[in-house]
Amino acid sequence: MVRSPKNTNVAGLFDHIAPEYDKMNNIISLGNHQHWRRQVMAQIQLPAAGHFLDVATGTADWALALAQASDAKSQVVGLDFSAQMLAVGQKKVAASPVADKIQLVQGDAMHLPFEDQSFDLVTIGFGLRNLPDPKQGLIEMYRVLKSGGQLVILETSQPTNPIIKPFWRFYVGKLMPWFGQVFAHGKGSAYQYLDETTEHFMNYQALSQLLADLGYQDVTVKRFSFGAAAAHFARKPD
Repeated sequence: MVRSPKNTNVAGLFDHIAPEYDKMNNIISLGNHQHWRRQVMAQIQLPAAGHFLDVATGTADWALALAQASDAKSQVVGLDFSAQMLAVGQKKVAASPVADKIQLVQGDAMHLPFEDQSFDLVTIGFGLRNLPDPKQGLIEMYRVLKSGGQLVILETSQPTNPIIKPFWRFYVGKLMPWFGQVFAHGKGSAYQYLDETTEHFMNYQALSQLLADLGYQDVTVKRFSFGAAAAHFARKPD
């Protein structure tokens, strides 16, 4: 059983909220999560006939985006530890015109079931903060990246503007759990946990430093919505 640092059964939590996950993502982020992902995708250059891995793929939105943006010979693997999230994602994949390019796999991001240097690109969107040990997850992603391959992380972050920060804390700490209670059929406690991981996850500077410490190069950051989210781009050395 995979547990978070707060001793939460995270796979069970995501199984529980899977039916409402896409709807709640749109409500809680005010639709911004899709806009952030599109901006990140616009900055990624996908190699021809590439092999791409989306870690913590959830309901497969980013896996689908990678498949749609890549050429016909490229292949995308989406990995997640929640069977119910993958079940929702598989329905979306099956209904898409790129289903033949996508494979969804149940597995643990802390122990990726892939050979060394298997992928040209690894992405993880809004999943790193839920790993029991984000550092170990990043080590695994480094291992499965090919030399010269790129890692892209899209994750919640914390605003640094002293005027914006109190409003952000109120939104994260009070409104988001209320949304979960009202719009997710009384599953407010699950969203309370997710809100706490958002508020207490490392900031963008700390994540940048961790990537550099682990051997990633060319680490750059793009922040969104006054710092409520941040994208990190990094490369495994040739």
